[in-house]
Amino acid sequence: MFSLPDLGYGFDALEPHIDAKTMEIHHDKHHAAYVAKLNEALEKAPEELKDKKIEDLLRGLEDIPEDIRTAVRNNGGGHHNHTLFWETMKPGGAKTPQANLGEAIAYSFDSFENFKTKMAEAAMGRFGSGWAWLVNEEDKLEICSTANQDSTLTDGKTPILGLDVWEHAYYLKYQNRRPDYIEAWWNVVNWDVVASRL
Repeated sequence: MFSLPDLGYGFDALEPHIDAKTMEIHHDKHHAAYVAKLNEALEKAPEELKDKKIEDLLRGLEDIPEDIRTAVRNNGGGHHNHTLFWETMKPGGAKTPQANLGEAIAYSFDSFENFKTKMAEAAMGRFGSGWAWLVNEEDKLEICSTANQDSTLTDGKTPILGLDVWEHAYYLKYQNRRPDYIEAWWNVVNWDVVASRL
């Protein structure tokens, strides 16, 4: 059975960029609900699926029985996506990636600023709810976007940085100003964790 991971920092730690109330509701309500519904779906799964890691479930959705596949896709994706999201944020982190990650981003996107622009475009271009991602695919960095709680793992792409653009991630503070939320989010990215996923 899966469990809700700790944030590793206080709800108010990312202020003023992401407000404490949003963090509390996002983690304790939204993410907790994904975990509960994922566990509920897996109660009906064959025994060999119950002990699999979340990454393996998402990579092998075609092996999930059809009657619970959508629930595992949505809630398993929600659990994994959010776990990555919490880990890749921290208060007072470096403003730019260093060493190998910085070099890989510069190589793949010409510059860090160009990378930020393309990531923001992916986040803004996602109609409705979803995510913008920096992924590693066959040792090459790419930017992509997924709808709802779909995982890039299902498409064979390893996520190393994800930006949640569901309205519940920003609406209390930013209302309909998604661009302002995206710009503020860069202030809390934990580049050390992102680099460790390369």
